[in-house]
Amino acid sequence: MQATSYDTSMVAQGMISVPDGYYAGGERRYFNESKMPYPSNYYHQEPQNTEEYERINENEFLTVSDNPLSTFSIDVDTASYSNVRRFLNSNQMPPEASVRIEEMINYFSYDYKKPQGNDPFSITTNASTCPWNTNHQLVSIGLQGKVLEGSELPPSNLVFLIDVSGSMNQPNKLPLLKTAFKMMANQLSSKERVAIVVYAGAAGTVLESTPGSNKQRIIQAIDNLSAGGSTAGGAGIQLAYKIAKENFIDGGNNRVILATDGDFNVGTSSNSELVHMIEQEREAGVFLTILGFGTGNYKDSKMEQIANKGNGNYYYIDTEKEARKVLVNELGSTLFTIAKDVKIQIEFNPAQIKSYKLIGYENRMLAKEDFNDDTKDAGELGAGHTVTAVYEIVPIDSEEEERKVDELSYQIKKLVPSADLMTVKLRYKEPNGVESKLIKQTVNKNDIAPSPRGDFQFVSAVAEFGLILRNSKHRANASYQNALSNARQAIGKDAYGYRAELIGLIEKAQNIDSRVYNDDYESNTGMQFKR
Repeated sequence: MQATSYDTSMVAQGMISVPDGYYAGGERRYFNESKMPYPSNYYHQEPQNTEEYERINENEFLTVSDNPLSTFSIDVDTASYSNVRRFLNSNQMPPEASVRIEEMINYFSYDYKKPQGNDPFSITTNASTCPWNTNHQLVSIGLQGKVLEGSELPPSNLVFLIDVSGSMNQPNKLPLLKTAFKMMANQLSSKERVAIVVYAGAAGTVLESTPGSNKQRIIQAIDNLSAGGSTAGGAGIQLAYKIAKENFIDGGNNRVILATDGDFNVGTSSNSELVHMIEQEREAGVFLTILGFGTGNYKDSKMEQIANKGNGNYYYIDTEKEARKVLVNELGSTLFTIAKDVKIQIEFNPAQIKSYKLIGYENRMLAKEDFNDDTKDAGELGAGHTVTAVYEIVPIDSEEEERKVDELSYQIKKLVPSADLMTVKLRYKEPNGVESKLIKQTVNKNDIAPSPRGDFQFVSAVAEFGLILRNSKHRANASYQNALSNARQAIGKDAYGYRAELIGLIEKAQNIDSRVYNDDYESNTGMQFKR
């Protein structure tokens, strides 16, 4: 049977209709009609694995006598955990560079003490023997954000920025994206306003700023979306910020929510250009949240970087259950910032600790001078959010050898006797503030427990699982079985089944992990790792 050819320009203008698949110029092409003001035809190509992840340079153990301060920005992103879950549920081990342990730990909520007084969050510390290296100790630092109720919630000016390019025309991309945004739309009220911007070969507005109470109009605009064309991500972001500023609410929550697979390939596409644009808009008071979708061409490295610079957070949506978690169950923490530029600085006591290692947060490290510098950007904390950081520490009486430098010629080090292990310092700004506030808390050596219990035990299980997935050179005696045991003992109430799901993932990883731990792993996965 002879194939029929069509004039693609006439097809794009709607002058003729064609079947879903047709031949032109000897190649099979596909056309998906769209209400967008630009052509949406695109070439079908066999899927290729072009996913990108930023290589992680794991934190090392640092000697306290030479490096008494550890400084970093908080991170409330959870994209790494749901992305790791996606690989494991497909019976694949995740690329080691996709495993950001802090995002795995912070995927879960913990029962930390509630904030008191005017501070928007509390600090909870725990210390115990380290489960995977009993010669070491483990310390966790947990923040609990204030929960905003009813009248405390600020009005919101939201812009949904949705990628409708051809690469989104897969079941786990645009269809799942539409389901996710409709879930969110059903949670909105008259206090929120929503505009919708889409982009493919060009950017356009499909819904002007509309009260959240008009759910039918918002949902209809979402239902009408279809995919096709190339990906002008930069133009879409520019238009979304323009609309956000046109509808800006003083003292309110002004936010762009970008949903994409991250594959920007037309217009402003380099990370540096996008980051510069987003940093400028952040200073104007418009924050950014990113929702990642899909597989095969997923650009994790790009989305994680621009979310960090946009005073926002980054999630990966792989299922309807995850969409409900982010956009329904945890909508307050997703949307409403209660503290910005939150930095943590730990001063370790050399009289008690020989060396320490921060687990995760590799791309959130700050210079020690940045802690007191209010011009330095850092992470944001959402309403009701919990944030956890974990240190593995080597006690001063350990027989382990430490990396040494030559004795200094012009300085004398003097120890101050104290039973404190460390002092925890935090700086944060109010959502619209410019000057930071300081909170301090100490951890005493008498606080060290024989083993972690409760939420701390679950945190240790997630951290141990992450060290194994990363094939960390500091994994010591970490094992799937030990992580499983601790996770099962600390499952707690688990209202939504998130902790039970982790237990299933550890079991699955244990069954499929046949890696040879050498430098050939990257080439065996087919993934592209950013150097």
